[in-house]
Amino acid sequence: MAPTPADLGIAAEIPVFSGLEPQALAILLGPASIFNLRPGQTLFRQGEPAQAFFVVMDGWVKLYRVTPAGDEAVLNVLTRGESLAEAVTFTSSRYPATASAVTPARVMVIPADHVVACIRQMPDVAIAMIASTSQHLHRMVQQIEQLMAQSATQRVAEFLASLAPRTRGPCTITLPYDKSLIAGRLGLKPESLSRVFAKLRMVGVDVRASNVVVRDMAQLCKLVACDRISGHCPVKPKMMCSQPPAPRAIQPEVKSVPA
Repeated sequence: MAPTPADLGIAAEIPVFSGLEPQALAILLGPASIFNLRPGQTLFRQGEPAQAFFVVMDGWVKLYRVTPAGDEAVLNVLTRGESLAEAVTFTSSRYPATASAVTPARVMVIPADHVVACIRQMPDVAIAMIASTSQHLHRMVQQIEQLMAQSATQRVAEFLASLAPRTRGPCTITLPYDKSLIAGRLGLKPESLSRVFAKLRMVGVDVRASNVVVRDMAQLCKLVACDRISGHCPVKPKMMCSQPPAPRAIQPEVKSVPA
């Protein structure tokens, strides 16, 4: 299926293309096509030759590796306007991970051999590819830092805040995919995610199936900021990590005088 003008507009705004001149972009996207994916359908598999790179037009796509034990290690979950696999495309390498649709998804596919030909003719395309790869690496470093330095409560709170349309007042957030995938994305076990959701009730966060009702987004955002500073912010509505509890007054010792 050929991409629509709206699809081309989305693709033009992703980092790998945003610095290209319109004429170069038109040539690069000339043979692009659109694939519609069902939930669970695989886009490419770990170890396969890289034959294309991709831009998500709509829906959610997860990127994961399979461990020697057969478990899935979720690397990222991508949505509208995000690209994947561009680095291995222009190095003629193999896909380092597997990508599959989490929800119904539309994905733009750009053939690898065409990208390589464009790189040879237009050095700006190579520079854009390198810049995009650098951004992916920076994001991966941030994810590693999140897993190593942030508490489970902060990771979940920050994930919810990233989905919210506002930063203050009441808000209802629709979870974009199932809780087991959210747990994997945040480096948690499903049971650990359930425990964090239970703790967040203390700050007015109520999980109702696929909807999360937040009483006050400012309180949730304050929890994220608090945990960033302290690393272990207690989940209590009236407690501020920047204001430690005042020390108790020391009562003078009264000694009895013998009669």
